[in-house]
Amino acid sequence: MAPSLSPLRSHHVAVIGAGAAGLVAARELRREGHSVVVFERQKQVGGTWIYTDHVEPDPLSVDPTRPVVHSSVYATLRTNLPRECMGYRDFPFSVRSGDQRRFPSHGEVLAYLQEFAKEFEIEEMVRFETEVERVAPVATEGESGKWRVESTEKEESVRRDEVYDAVVVCNGHYIEPRLAEIPGISSWPGKEMHSHNYRIPEPFKDQVVVLIGNSASAVDISRDIAGFAKEVHVACRSNAADTFIKQPGYSNLWMHSMIERVHEDGSVVFQNGQTILVDVIMHCTGYKYHFPFLETNGSVIVDDNRVGPLYKDVFPPELAPWLSFIGIPWKVVPFPLFELQSKWIAGVLSGRIMLPSKEDMMKDIKSFYATLEAQGIPKRYTHRMGIAQFEYNDWLAMQCGCPGTEEWRKEMYLVTGERKRTKPETYRDEWEDHHLVSQAYQDFSLYTH
Repeated sequence: MAPSLSPLRSHHVAVIGAGAAGLVAARELRREGHSVVVFERQKQVGGTWIYTDHVEPDPLSVDPTRPVVHSSVYATLRTNLPRECMGYRDFPFSVRSGDQRRFPSHGEVLAYLQEFAKEFEIEEMVRFETEVERVAPVATEGESGKWRVESTEKEESVRRDEVYDAVVVCNGHYIEPRLAEIPGISSWPGKEMHSHNYRIPEPFKDQVVVLIGNSASAVDISRDIAGFAKEVHVACRSNAADTFIKQPGYSNLWMHSMIERVHEDGSVVFQNGQTILVDVIMHCTGYKYHFPFLETNGSVIVDDNRVGPLYKDVFPPELAPWLSFIGIPWKVVPFPLFELQSKWIAGVLSGRIMLPSKEDMMKDIKSFYATLEAQGIPKRYTHRMGIAQFEYNDWLAMQCGCPGTEEWRKEMYLVTGERKRTKPETYRDEWEDHHLVSQAYQDFSLYTH
């Protein structure tokens, strides 16, 4: 049996990270009566939304000794979801001052998160410029469920070794790049980099650039660079082998199937038979889940980008509820999902919400994995939700006894996805879902103080 929690117990909880997940986790935990310390390695809140023009000295970010830059935001980045559906439920991301666009810049999102932190007095719980070195279960007898958190404060070089009842991991997953495997790459003479280290297009002036990937970053960066580069070629696995399409509206931007191999004369050969001399290959191939500080004696492992076993993407059955993760799912509307996960964790820790037994959680996970396998979904897509996020959110909301996702929010997400596919150039600045926007603002008026 899972350790039973007597009703409404208050716990001492460590939250790792003060980005969008950590901030709302801290708020929900405190609302539920827990005492909270948030560990943040940067000197402000906002996580991945803090723009910096610093990039890592290793452009592929594979050198384990490199100084790590904790943001992958590029200068022109705008959200690919409208602000109305992005915000936390009771703190709407409505137009304030600053960038008033529906699909605002990264700076506007950061300002929103800073306002959220101020409004709910979260910063007083945060230890800034503090690196978490190690998180491990306390080994002593009778201390079941407790966690040791070792951290270092940059300023004073103060090392702390503390014990917490529970740890909530909110360290984000846009730091440790995944790379495509390219036959022949070891002897290819050009420059390779990952989009994690892309900031501005000017350095690509007059160059021939290949981007690998099919997600938002590849789409945006290819168009960003096309204004400066000689040619831009986008290769992706999901394109049919014979794909070779010139992008409308550009004289120097082509879509291809995947790279077949590269050669030491600098050429890149695509599956569609095209061969091109290339200066730069940029991997826009996503990121790995990475928890270098976490020791669980094998209770949680990352295998081909599946973090597991996790019950409902949050609790490892062996260590529940004393260890939990927020923000593992991707292809989602992140902030409202983080908020519901946080409410669930806070309620489970206080004993207001019960988890199934360890055995039942494992059974649920195994049957989920079996379903993915039967559908031919690769392991690395375990946490990709897409449309399934709404059923997931509603399940969480039911556990927590709060309302599920509003219809307008679902519809806005779906409409935007459709427009992003059909009108990648203009979907951020032209739209037709005005009725959904007014429904959103009607709802928001219920929350304004």
